[in-house]
Amino acid sequence: MSMNDPLGDMLTRIRNAQLRGKSSVRSPASKLRAWVLDVLAGEGYIRGYERVTTSEGHEELEIALKYASGEPAIRELKRVSKPGRRVYAGVKDIPSVRNGLGVSVVSTPKGVMSDAAARAANVGGEVLCRVF
Repeated sequence: MSMNDPLGDMLTRIRNAQLRGKSSVRSPASKLRAWVLDVLAGEGYIRGYERVTTSEGHEELEIALKYASGEPAIRELKRVSKPGRRVYAGVKDIPSVRNGLGVSVVSTPKGVMSDAAARAANVGGEVLCRVF
């Protein structure tokens, strides 16, 4: 079965696993998913991730979730740009999440990066998701 929104699927898997208190969750591997996970790990929302191969030979990403005193590090994880409605923002229009307490993940010509890094690099792009 084909999947229309692979990134949205991964974000939902992370959200559901944290609601259940899981220590890790798996998602099918792709470059875009890995780049988004790099941003989440760099900003401290997950402990990390690694590529693993299943017994059928498919690559998956094993995502190690992060908790602080029993509460998930991610309180809100929302997909902004969807396949049916893409959301683009110039460098001056990149949204700040909760007055800078959260992070917008932006896909730019210079790669996938956080909103602060995109402003520093003076590039805009597609707003993939927001995390708080």
